[in-house]
Amino acid sequence: MDRTGFSLALAGFGATLVLGSLPASAQHIAQTRQQVATQGHIATGGLMIEQTASQAGFDQWISGFKARAVAKGISPRVVDAAFQGVRFNDSIIAKDRNQSEFTKEIWDYLDSAASPVRVSNGQKMLRKYGPTLDAIERAYGVDKEVVLAVWGMESSYGETRGDIPVIEALATLAYDGRRGDFFESQLVAALQILQAGDVSPRNMTGSWAGAMGHTQFIPTSFLAYAVDGTGDGKRDIWSNDPTDALASTAAYLARHGWTKGQPWGVEVRLPQGFDYSSAQRSNTASPATWASRGVTGLDGRAVPNYGPGAILLPAGASGAAFMVFDNFRVIERYNAADAYVIGVGHLSDRIKGGPEIQASWPRGYQPLSFKQKEQMQRILKRKGFLNDKVDGLIGPNTVNAIRDFQRSIGVTPDGYPSQTLLGQLR
Repeated sequence: MDRTGFSLALAGFGATLVLGSLPASAQHIAQTRQQVATQGHIATGGLMIEQTASQAGFDQWISGFKARAVAKGISPRVVDAAFQGVRFNDSIIAKDRNQSEFTKEIWDYLDSAASPVRVSNGQKMLRKYGPTLDAIERAYGVDKEVVLAVWGMESSYGETRGDIPVIEALATLAYDGRRGDFFESQLVAALQILQAGDVSPRNMTGSWAGAMGHTQFIPTSFLAYAVDGTGDGKRDIWSNDPTDALASTAAYLARHGWTKGQPWGVEVRLPQGFDYSSAQRSNTASPATWASRGVTGLDGRAVPNYGPGAILLPAGASGAAFMVFDNFRVIERYNAADAYVIGVGHLSDRIKGGPEIQASWPRGYQPLSFKQKEQMQRILKRKGFLNDKVDGLIGPNTVNAIRDFQRSIGVTPDGYPSQTLLGQLR
């Protein structure tokens, strides 16, 4: 889905209290208890003052936002009902800012994404909702196993849909200001959903970041792509019945160009002497052309003609290689992370009865921290290989810079950021 990641390396929002030390000599128990109680009262009072100040500022912001929402066509009645009981939620700010220094490696991610339990549960859901999924597949031309895989990835087949009031979450994030415009636009969209009558404020729950329902639509994506799969006149992606959510997910993928029957990608074998610089998403060729360069399926034969494909190396030269097709890019529109797309694709294959990934992963590898990624980019920039900002994010420009550096020192130019690479740069 068209989502944006949320991360910030700051401390969580909220008050920090430091209690004064107890008296060194307390001759009377009653006196000591009184002093402790007084100190506790002062400390608690400080917290109350800070919380009251936050709530007061939040209430003022809500007043201004309500006027803006009404000016955009939201009924005052809908606005007032939506904000009934809404308070500034500092636990949401803490979640927004509590980003881990390390991210999961692809093999750890896939161990979870396509775990035996998740595969088994997906196959159970395929049997349970078979007729519904068949109808959705016919209506939208999206393979049912892929729809199931998105459901499994997003909420473990409905088990973890999120129970945070969406209006409170989005209002808190919009008021906080780090990405205020984005979250305010989502908040307006959420009010439009309420105004359309698809759900009540009480039942509009989701994640701390405002993603909703079985397949975690953000409000703007809901407005653009959600559909009524049950025919009851509502697009209810929150219901215990997942039909609307599954149909909406299929509609989303269909609108972004899904090709039925085309795989997201297939695992391939690379020949000795493979030109790793050709493994770029922008470098597509037919499977026959790749076969002429020695790239084959695991059976040693040319990959079937599923259309132009690119070679993807999520762990560099030391891990699995995939030939990915246009449907990979469609899943990317749901979540742009390569690991997520591979996770959805591989889970869908496993639900269908396909094999596990055959290549081994470099599981002993120690991942780079965010700070180490920044350091790597700074060195690449200083050496003249990177002409881009230092942000700790490994995008195409950084990968190409890594490849150029690797070529300059005569090692395999797979573009993979690693501790070995950082050592070579130093």
